Amino acid sequence: MTELNDFYNDGSSWICKRCESELAAEADPCKDSKPANALAKWMDNTRRVLICPRCGLTEPVEKS
Repeated sequence: MTELNDFYNDGSSWICKRCESELAAEADPCKDSKPANALAKWMDNTRRVLICPRCGLTEPVEKS
């Protein structure tokens, strides 16, 4: 699995680390789920750059 600075893969989705930590600080401690707003998307069909729709953070993904 590719390791990135600003995103991580939870096995099914890419998650923005920055937004996840911000949203977790605001979240209800009784709920145990990943904030949907922290889910990253591919910038285009080439799947070479991830983007966080919430904060706009991007990071290139080098495939090995």
